[in-house]
Amino acid sequence: MQVAHYEVFRQKKLPSVGQTVRNKIHSTLWRVMEKREIWQHTAYDSQSGGGTLLPAIYLAYWKVQKGVMPGIGEMIGYTYALHDNTFESNWDVVKDR
Repeated sequence: MQVAHYEVFRQKKLPSVGQTVRNKIHSTLWRVMEKREIWQHTAYDSQSGGGTLLPAIYLAYWKVQKGVMPGIGEMIGYTYALHDNTFESNWDVVKDR
């Protein structure tokens, strides 16, 4: 993992693959199925004459349901970078029992 991507993962306290998170709005459980290091485009900057790329982490989630095998059913994915707070606003990491 590149240092820049590691900082996003560490500072945002993102879950690892296999961990479960709870959606704060709907109280549904989701398991992290995939993690990717990506570069996210920023908005156009008139000073530099273009946008820039920021390190980000993409997480794919699978909705945990009784009787449904992992990876089958509803899946969603989100990108997290240092400049946003969407993970903290929408998810709680569920402690493993």
